[in-house]
This record gives sequence, C-alpha cells and structure tokens, in this order.
Amino acid sequence: MAKPFEAFLADLRAPLERDPAARGWLDVVLSYPGFHAIVAHRVIHGLYRTGLPLLPRFLANISRFLTGIEIHPGARIGKGVFIDHGMGVVIGETAQVGEGCTIYQGVTLGGTSLSHAKRHPTLGRNVIVGVNSTVLGAIAVGDNARIGGGSVVVKDVPANATVVGVPARIVAQDGKPIHVVPDRPQVDMPDPTADALVVLQRKVDQLEKRLLELEQGEGPHEEAWSWVI
Repeated sequence: MAKPFEAFLADLRAPLERDPAARGWLDVVLSYPGFHAIVAHRVIHGLYRTGLPLLPRFLANISRFLTGIEIHPGARIGKGVFIDHGMGVVIGETAQVGEGCTIYQGVTLGGTSLSHAKRHPTLGRNVIVGVNSTVLGAIAVGDNARIGGGSVVVKDVPANATVVGVPARIVAQDGKPIHVVPDRPQVDMPDPTADALVVLQRKVDQLEKRLLELEQGEGPHEEAWSWVI
C-alpha cells in the first residue's frame, strides 16, 4: 500500500506546487477535476491490469462524465502528474506519462495506428504540454521538454527541448533559442482583401474630392453624376 499512498500524496502536492490558484490541500481535494481524474484512474488502472472485463471501461466513462477528462484504463501515469483545468484532455490506451508532467486543457495524447501494439506517445519526466496541443503516435517526448500551446507533435522530441507549431519544430534546446530554417521557400502571398480595400479607399477619396468641388460650384452636376456612375 506504500506505493499507492505515495502516488496519492504526490498527486495532491502537484497542484499546490504548480498552480498559484490552489488554496490548500482541501481546495485541491474538493475542486480540482484533474486531481479527481488521476486518483480515479489509479484505481481503474489497477482493475484493468487484473484483466477484469468491462468494469474498468465503464468506470473510466463515469470519470470522464464527471471530470471532462478521458483517460483510457490502460494508460500508465506516473506520480505527481498535474492536469490543470483538464476539460477535453484525452489520453489513449498505450500512452505513458512520466512523473511530474503538467498537462493543460484540450490536450490529446492520441494514436495514429489501428494495431493493438504501442500506438500512443510516451512522455518523459517533468514534461509540460500546452493547451490544445496534440501529440500523435508511438513517439517519445524527452524529460523536461516543453510543448507549446496548439502544437501538433508527430516526431520524437529530445530532452530539454521546446517545440511549437504545426507540425511542431524545435525552437529551443537546453534553454537556448534555435534558428529554424524553413524547408520550403517563403514567398509573400497576395492579400485580395487588402488590395480591394486599397482600391475602395482610393475611390472614396476621389468621390469626396469631387463632391467638395461640386459644393464649391466648380463643375456641372450632370458631369459629376456621369463620372460617379
């Protein structure tokens, strides 16, 4: 029982250490759906490993309904993982989340294969996955890596790296920025809307100028109207 209790304490400390909005352990226990989902998953995962049919998936579905966080019973989650807010988080069956990871709302740890083998990501220790990010396939994200919000990660990420973008690219390594050279020529694409607005503004300027001339009696009205039309 020592290991489950140790994991429970680590899960309880995680929000207190990483969320300035936390107001104490009772606040976490009563008000944090990420903590609720993690604790429920630990029980459900234990049942899943015994080979018990149906019940783990049923309980996981109840947890999803109550917390908005979907964790497959087969996913392996290390101690001290913090799911902040958590609404819309999806963690697949063969995903592995290392100790001390932080996962924000809308994150998907998904698969890209229909096989029954390993098909979901493996996160190392202390990985931060930003809001609405997607990590796909049986890839590895190294310890202390950071994934920027809205990124789509489809390749391995080395330890201590920061990745952003769609698809995600390394922009920093060991805290030092990396200059990313584009793999395609960058060109300035025309903006039809901006061009149309420029033309329209010129027409308005011309009309205002002509109207001012008419008000000052500098031309026949017929000529002005034919010019406008």
